[in-house]
Amino acid sequence: MLVTITTRGEAAPDLSHLLHKHPGRAQAFDLSVGTAHVFYPADTADVCTAALLLEVDPIALARSKRYGADAQALSRYVNDRPYAATSMLALAIAQVFRSAMGGHSASRPERAAAPLDLEIALTSVPSEVDAHGTGMATRLFAPLGWDVDEARAPLDPTRPEWGDAGTVGLRLRGRVRLSDALRQLTVLLPVLDDAKHYWVGDDEVGTLLRRGEGWLAAHPLRGLITSRSLAHQRALVDDATTRLLGLDDGSATGAVPAGAGVDDDGAADEVSTSDDVPVETPLYRRRAEAVLTALADVRAHTVADVGCGEGALLRHLFADRSFTTVIGTDVAPRELARAERRLRLDDVSDEQRARVRLLQSSVTYSDDRIAGLDAVVLMEVVEHVDPDRLPALEASVFGAARPGAVIVTTPNAEHNVRFEHLATGRFRHPDHRFEWTRAEFRTWATAVGDRHGYTVEFRPVGDDDPAVGPPTQLALFRRTTATATTTTTTTPTATTSTGGTA
Repeated sequence: MLVTITTRGEAAPDLSHLLHKHPGRAQAFDLSVGTAHVFYPADTADVCTAALLLEVDPIALARSKRYGADAQALSRYVNDRPYAATSMLALAIAQVFRSAMGGHSASRPERAAAPLDLEIALTSVPSEVDAHGTGMATRLFAPLGWDVDEARAPLDPTRPEWGDAGTVGLRLRGRVRLSDALRQLTVLLPVLDDAKHYWVGDDEVGTLLRRGEGWLAAHPLRGLITSRSLAHQRALVDDATTRLLGLDDGSATGAVPAGAGVDDDGAADEVSTSDDVPVETPLYRRRAEAVLTALADVRAHTVADVGCGEGALLRHLFADRSFTTVIGTDVAPRELARAERRLRLDDVSDEQRARVRLLQSSVTYSDDRIAGLDAVVLMEVVEHVDPDRLPALEASVFGAARPGAVIVTTPNAEHNVRFEHLATGRFRHPDHRFEWTRAEFRTWATAVGDRHGYTVEFRPVGDDDPAVGPPTQLALFRRTTATATTTTTTTPTATTSTGGTA
């Protein structure tokens, strides 16, 4: 399996810097599915082509415990199961070009952040044809701005009655950021096969949403992409769709475009992306922007994101050097590990790494490690706490930690009627313990502020519907000089260990 990436003109000498692979030598990388070779067929001042050749080791693949339990069974070696070739190539791209996918380049940061004129060629990929004669590869890549050329050859030139081959030589041309192009490849190549060579579990949902950030939510084949990427597992597809539509705890993507629903497979209906239908800014982005605006308004420099999950907000905080201390806490070590990977702390300087701490902790337990900060953020967190535990949350955040400001976002239950696929009475996420109306949120927040010496300002997040309000509501608590009223609620001290410190 071979993929080549070409750029021409003044950006040509920079391609190797963006890929983090030296053009002067061939390199080999041992992967779980074989060996990936990286080399440069062309490297001049005018044109640069990087090639990744994946050499699959079928015997090692058959013997691997990762892909099957019984390495001695004859069926592991002799069977009619085809390789999910494109998912292997996607894995190779993700592992070999990991830094490039993240958009990191210390030597060429401007190039990494800017779109390039790219030409990507793949020698042979499956591309089933629809009723209109359009190949699947075109349907997947063209909506993302690529010019797509599918070269389909006959299965056997001497036997025309056999028809065309099921695979095509694929060539993509477009002006795209290299990191975006690589992320799109790693998501869409396995979709062409409709299969993966490895077990698809819960972690795959987060991987799909991270790699699809910024483009998957508005893709007209979003439902098909999500379903095939997650091996048609209904629970995983439901989870990914909910998060893509912006109805979850905010750790992923998406607002609900007009007319979008959920079909019987749990995947979102196709959404028009024509010039006549503008794609709205996803709700998760509006939510993060609203939180960052509030942090700027209170001039916060030391911040804790409590209940940080896999680091959706932490990524923005870490990218802004005005935040000198960034703390992420979560009760789940696995989420903290994902956040650490998302921040790519292994690729940054010691100085940058020292700004961040990832701590295992619970929002309902007092934790001295987040005390006295400029601000604490609870972004889509309170609704995941049982109502009888809210006093403990209040005591730990507003009483024990007592930051200069607290920012809380939570769904507005009144807006749920605007989500067409959300059944009456159903919460936006299965883990929500409750969802407040605007009046209920104001009552809770005002009482908390009065008890602990904070003024409260309420802000809408998303389009403020005149009838049912915005999809998300935000409360900005500012600590006053007044002495806080003593509360009778007591909270145990956190004894959890550090989930990861950078």
